[in-house]
Amino acid sequence: MQKFPIGIQDFRELRTKGFVYVDKTPIIYRLLTEAKYYFLSRPRRFGKSLLVSTLREIFSGSEDLFEGLWLHKQWDWSQKYPVVHLPFSSMSYQELGLSQAIANRLSKIAESYSVELESEDLKGKFDELIKKLHTSYGQVVLLVDEYDKPIIDYIGGELERAKENQQIMKTFYSVVKDADPHLRFVFITGVSRFAKVSIFSDLNNLNNLNNLNNLNNLNNLNDISLKEKFGCLLGYTEQEIKCYFEDDILRLSDHNEMTEERTIDKMRLWYNGYNWFGEAKVYNPFGILNLLDGLRFRNYWFATATPSFLINLLKKHELYDLDGIEVSEAVFEAFQVEKDFNLISLMYQTGYLTILDFDEETEIYTLGYPNKEVRDAFMQHLLGAYSERYSSDTKPVVAKMKKAFEANDLERVIYFMNVMLKNLPYQLHEQTEKFYHAIVHLTYYFLGIYIESEVCTSDGRADAVVQTDSHVYCFEFKFNRSAQEAVEQIKRKNYIQKYGNSEKQLIGVGVNFSTEAKKIDEWEELKL
Repeated sequence: MQKFPIGIQDFRELRTKGFVYVDKTPIIYRLLTEAKYYFLSRPRRFGKSLLVSTLREIFSGSEDLFEGLWLHKQWDWSQKYPVVHLPFSSMSYQELGLSQAIANRLSKIAESYSVELESEDLKGKFDELIKKLHTSYGQVVLLVDEYDKPIIDYIGGELERAKENQQIMKTFYSVVKDADPHLRFVFITGVSRFAKVSIFSDLNNLNNLNNLNNLNNLNNLNDISLKEKFGCLLGYTEQEIKCYFEDDILRLSDHNEMTEERTIDKMRLWYNGYNWFGEAKVYNPFGILNLLDGLRFRNYWFATATPSFLINLLKKHELYDLDGIEVSEAVFEAFQVEKDFNLISLMYQTGYLTILDFDEETEIYTLGYPNKEVRDAFMQHLLGAYSERYSSDTKPVVAKMKKAFEANDLERVIYFMNVMLKNLPYQLHEQTEKFYHAIVHLTYYFLGIYIESEVCTSDGRADAVVQTDSHVYCFEFKFNRSAQEAVEQIKRKNYIQKYGNSEKQLIGVGVNFSTEAKKIDEWEELKL
């Protein structure tokens, strides 16, 4: 049985202690030879820190760690470089303050290279460290991991702290724009792209000496986040999983009494689907490693950090139908801490949405949930937020509702919808039609029933269409009006016509939500 590197972010530890390593060095070699300055955005727990640690060992000349890997015979191990490694995820800026935490890290690096720093201010220390390392050891390799963490940690509540840290980083990174002659390689990782954070604004005068990369601004800094050739740099491809985890997949299949083919299909459904432009999709490595270790299909990645901040913002802006949303390329661009967040952009950058499709003619991207793990967990938490319940409390009721739908028992469906509405806090009943529609949509989507929300037709918009194996239900929701009025609209607008060629039973359902009764007080069925 292999040792799975769950939570291991240090390449030396991974290699010396016998953990399995999916060899990414062929792609890493392209990084090392094609350009000098890079930025890579990826969600949390996708291996950014391990990648940075790997780069550190390469430039430090740790040849022994790469024996048996593709890079071992391709790299000149006699060339060693001083490395300035800034892992913000492990720096104690919450307790010490960001300036002090960075200063401590720079002093520790200087000490490891027997360099004495005389400067007192942060900017001076950084500049002095780079120049003295170059003088004594050669050009410097700068590796910055999770550069945006000191900002992201505070955008959910302490916005002033986020702005303060942003300004500190702006001053700190301004050193880099004048340090080009002293730098051999620069690699910066993060989750998000923020405007005005100096590594994206103060590097505008930086020029690459070998002309491989022109760094006039962020768009020209070699941002490889959406470059197809680096799409598989992090995460596991299906080919890699079958190659490196063949015996583990067989063990998983035996444990769950499934065929190997069925097991891979289920793995693909639960953990695959991440795409950063191009044909290749990758599996969430954290989910796969935990699955093969625990032999149970469940929520692993999502459970490590529930996005309460995002959930609450989505509710505030009444956004809930996010799967298949169409956006322009602007959604991938940087945003400013001071301004309202682009929620779709933030959800994409943090890994809750991924690229599903791209239309080259219109240059429109289609985004959606990458897999079952993210979709189901996000739906459950979003439904909990709308109903102001604990997310775990919503599942029992809606699970019964699902069974009623699958039994085509519409009366029981309405009953359980009312059970859900009855338990809502009083003030939530003073909401709009869209609020009730959101709860209905989230309920059915969360349970995996096929649902289309606000389905467009030539004559208007159906509120929702739900399909079971034998029936198609077309819903129209009204708010403090009447079910009859809803049914008449279904007939008048002919919402169900697009399903006319289906062999399934077609049913129109008019529903009225009453704030006075705090429930669905009327519903009417129309068989077509």
